[in-house]
Amino acid sequence: MVGELNGLPGYPFAVITHPVANNDDDVLREKARAAVNAIVPLLMQRKESVH
Repeated sequence: MVGELNGLPGYPFAVITHPVANNDDDVLREKARAAVNAIVPLLMQRKESVH
C-alpha cells in the first residue's frame, strides 16, 4: 500500500474510481459524492496522540 511505502502503515484514504478523464458531469458528480462519503468519516475520526 502507498501508506506503508511512505512509512504510514494503516493510513486511511479514500479511493476515486477510474477512469475520470472521459466521464461526463453526472458521472463525476457521483464519483465526488462517493469520495466525500468516504472522506468525511475519515476526517471525523479522532485518534489520541502519543506524546
